[in-house]
Amino acid sequence: MTLGVIEELNVAFLNDVVVTQATADGIPTVWIKDKAIGAVIKYLKDVVPRPFSMLYDLTAIDEQDRDHRYGQPECDFTVVYHLLSFERNQDIRLKVPLKKASLAVPSISALFRNANWYEREVYDMFGIHFTDHPCLRRILMPTSWVGHPLRKEHPARATESDPYKLSFAEEDIEQDHLEFKPQDWGMATRSDSHEYLFLNLGPQHPGTHGVLRIVAQLYGEEIVDAVLDIGFHHRGAEKMGERQTWHSYIPYTDRIDYLGGVMNNLAYLLAVEQLAGIVVPMRAQTIRVMLCELFRIASHLVWYGTFAQDVGSLSPVFYMFNDREAIFKIIEGITGGRMHPSWFRIGGVAHDLPAGWQSQILAFTKGFLKSLKDYDNLVMNNSIFKARTKEIGGYSKEEAIEWGVTGPGLRACGVELDFRKWRPYSGYDNFDFDIPTAKAGDCYDRGVVRIEEMRQSVRIIEQAVAKMPDGEIKSDHPLTTPPKKEQALVNIETLINHFLNVSWGPVMPAGESFFGIEATKGNNGYYLISDQSNRSYRTRIRTPSFPHLQMVPKLARGRTISDLLAILGSIDFVLADLDR
Repeated sequence: MTLGVIEELNVAFLNDVVVTQATADGIPTVWIKDKAIGAVIKYLKDVVPRPFSMLYDLTAIDEQDRDHRYGQPECDFTVVYHLLSFERNQDIRLKVPLKKASLAVPSISALFRNANWYEREVYDMFGIHFTDHPCLRRILMPTSWVGHPLRKEHPARATESDPYKLSFAEEDIEQDHLEFKPQDWGMATRSDSHEYLFLNLGPQHPGTHGVLRIVAQLYGEEIVDAVLDIGFHHRGAEKMGERQTWHSYIPYTDRIDYLGGVMNNLAYLLAVEQLAGIVVPMRAQTIRVMLCELFRIASHLVWYGTFAQDVGSLSPVFYMFNDREAIFKIIEGITGGRMHPSWFRIGGVAHDLPAGWQSQILAFTKGFLKSLKDYDNLVMNNSIFKARTKEIGGYSKEEAIEWGVTGPGLRACGVELDFRKWRPYSGYDNFDFDIPTAKAGDCYDRGVVRIEEMRQSVRIIEQAVAKMPDGEIKSDHPLTTPPKKEQALVNIETLINHFLNVSWGPVMPAGESFFGIEATKGNNGYYLISDQSNRSYRTRIRTPSFPHLQMVPKLARGRTISDLLAILGSIDFVLADLDR
């Protein structure tokens, strides 16, 4: 079906399709001339049957140091568009080659609302301009920043730069940059009859769940508009992928959605394993699924308790954190770590399950189902909670798709998109569970979906316990890290391979691989490019929090500040997941 779309593109845009590229992930990849990209994307969104209605991701690649291109067009930079079709359950990747002398491409922000932030990020990180963008300015770095961090010439370590100094004069300049100027965002300070108030919410505010700044334009108590100032939690996570080996980057993934634990490892490792053709044994796959679902519950409990707290109910979070602590005891007994165990490995998991693991897990799941009923009475059935969340911050399924919403936020308005069912990975197709959905797409329904997801996670965990297969916990592929030590003791080739993989790191074959999973907050995916090295040439992290928070101003308009806090709590974001 998708091949037909590529053939259609070749016919409809005969002079604009440059070449078709083969990739390790099998996603159809087509190179398009820069001036035609808007027309091609509009064609895929509005013209073709079963259209590609979601802009899933938009990023770029600095190609200047890349050696293994395999017939790809000559260029210094590449802009990459990733589109998703719901009707087809398929993706398409479009690439635009650019020379350094002319780093500009037409904006598609008029075609996809969520392209606004993505294009600003590419401009910020790579210095690529998007013509006709409504407000092309830095988004993650300070406006005073010099250079573009994801270009290859930009240093990846602090030791490669001079020590940071900030004089009093420079501090005054930085403070001036931080001042919000409404005219920079096309916002009026007054109308014919009244003056607007601009309120800073954050970057240090409990309702923003971390360092996030929201400037709200107010008319009385009503929010007229809002601007999100993000990037306070930006740590260069994608840049770090260029300096760490494939193996040593695993702990860095834990810190993206820092509530998702090993689930962050999984998205990254599935992309690596797909790139290298590594087949993971079924026991390791089942262990991965079981731990991911435990972390899904742990993450949802943090959301549940803090969401209730955001709208004025202070006690639920303490009960829910008790259940979260019970999960962490299980995780610690299996992995030795708690929030960030970094326990998954290329090709499997670090070690096998300990003795007695079944009874501890089943004791938790049995008691937890009862706790969920108590929490429903405490929170979801509370009349004040309902009044604060029902018919607040709602959106339709068409709006959700337009803004790139995935996960519980998308399912809350009736779309049954769950990658565990739609594109089963790590053996999820062997488990029996349902996809919870709702209809209104408001703050309350986003809660309904997540709470039912926890019950479904319990079902998956109990099935994993009951059906845990025997066998190996790591692939015997030579690129797994580290290889099986018992083989290294009797085979000189394996011993050499073991030494190189541990000291130097495995060298992955040249190619490109994307893998997306159903993470705690929505679809999380890693797009990896290997230049046949022991580290990634380009690591792109597609996180759910980035498109979800971009939608906040739309949801906040016409509401009050108290409604805004309910909206923020219902989205369930993590700022490290947003900023990376």
